[in-house]
Amino acid sequence: MRKIVEIDLSPEEYTTPELLHAAAARRTGMTAAEVKHVEVLRRSLDSRRGIRYHTTVEIYAGEDFVPRDYSGHYQDCHAKPPVVIVGAGPAGLFAALRALELGLKPVIIERGQPVEQRRYDIARLGRSRVVDPESNWCFGEGGAGTYSDGKLYTRSTKRGNIDYVLQRFIEHGADPSIAIDAHAHIGTDRLSGIIANMRHTIETHGGEYHFGTRVVDLVAQPEQGQLRVVGVRDAQGNTYEGVAVVLATGHSARDIYSLFTRRGWALQAKPFALGVRVEHPQSLINEIQYHRSPSMRFLPPAAYSLTTQVDGHGVFSFCMCPGGVIVPAATGAGQQVVNGMSNSQRNSPYANSGIAVTVSPADVPQYADHGALALLRFQQEVEEAAFRAAGDTISAPIQRLTDFCQNRTSQHNNKSNYLGPTVGSPLHELLPPFVVHCLQEGFRQFDRKMHGFLTSQASVLAVESRTSSPVRIPRDETMQHPQLHGLYPCGEGAGYAGGIVSSALDGINAIEKLANYQS
Repeated sequence: MRKIVEIDLSPEEYTTPELLHAAAARRTGMTAAEVKHVEVLRRSLDSRRGIRYHTTVEIYAGEDFVPRDYSGHYQDCHAKPPVVIVGAGPAGLFAALRALELGLKPVIIERGQPVEQRRYDIARLGRSRVVDPESNWCFGEGGAGTYSDGKLYTRSTKRGNIDYVLQRFIEHGADPSIAIDAHAHIGTDRLSGIIANMRHTIETHGGEYHFGTRVVDLVAQPEQGQLRVVGVRDAQGNTYEGVAVVLATGHSARDIYSLFTRRGWALQAKPFALGVRVEHPQSLINEIQYHRSPSMRFLPPAAYSLTTQVDGHGVFSFCMCPGGVIVPAATGAGQQVVNGMSNSQRNSPYANSGIAVTVSPADVPQYADHGALALLRFQQEVEEAAFRAAGDTISAPIQRLTDFCQNRTSQHNNKSNYLGPTVGSPLHELLPPFVVHCLQEGFRQFDRKMHGFLTSQASVLAVESRTSSPVRIPRDETMQHPQLHGLYPCGEGAGYAGGIVSSALDGINAIEKLANYQS
């Protein structure tokens, strides 16, 4: 017999198998001996009225538990029709895995390096403070998400089968607990190995990878009065052709937007968000969220999610990293960009989160002459200003949160977990005035929701600008570009996703549309 029930558990009960087993037995009126296995199907931690885990569990009595098989159903695609996939981030990788199931051979073109080499490139960046424009925190196998915590939470529940995405991660080495967590995360230390395992699956079943290969043009041919895209051309002049092209280049591939502009292919300006990364002692966030100074023996480092409206602008937390570090995320010279990440244990003494303000073309009319690239140019100029404020380096401009909100320069700055030097800077003067105003009021409102959030113990670091793409590559109901038949823009770079799971779902949807069209 199997029975699904909901149980509220203390952190100690949840994290101690014997106590969990006993609680499940009590909930169903069985003895502990009658219950053979308790499988947790869903869990969320609630600290609003005492600290409790809300769980949904499946209880096995009188029959054995058989672990779930997470294996995919991939075909041997060595001799199947090729499809070119530009980008090995979540959209590209999941498009490739689904292609194998649909009988298409994925040919992945990635400007950056495999995760093994990418680690060395990122380490070199930490030592030299010089950004490799092809292999960095954003570019390379796995995309930006590989080195930003591996968060798997999405609100995009109507985009597709989220469970399918989680199953593919588990199949390739993720902890099965990601399938039950309300706000699952993998951890940067584990995600790179999972990405490598996905590569092994793709290559074993006939897929190809071409690393260090930057796409500079599309290969297109006339067909019934329009262009049909059949491949891509790289910086060395090589071409890669297939039945169609999936364009999954990520939110920072600005050269792709420049290519579209030069060729006269349609682009659209898209609202994005810009702000700072806020860093608190993790112990303070724990105390605020758990409403006391609890023993951490049975509790994870606390997280938060905050949102408000200020003068018609959304102000919200983004990519919150409990027990995390802040990283330099620029992708080229003359830029200063920050992002956050944490490993699977989330054991840093600091918590950090992006706090961003929504920006639309109406907010920056002075950039209107740039057309579809108006917000991209605005984004670039803010990053360049942060770089200059840091002394023309990728050191992070930093300021105490309270000083930022009071428009005064910090005399002394807090210690930070930024992976590089920090430079004291008046961010209230550096950032655009409307962004500063919205952030300041947003922080005050957040402090009313989380009393103690607005504190001199917290710091703001600049600039958090790669929350999403400021450009959209349009597509029609078939997911093809309206002027370029056979081109399937998808993921964050095309402006249709914001995070690992939503990008993966968009890549899956693109390859399914492509396969249906080809059949």
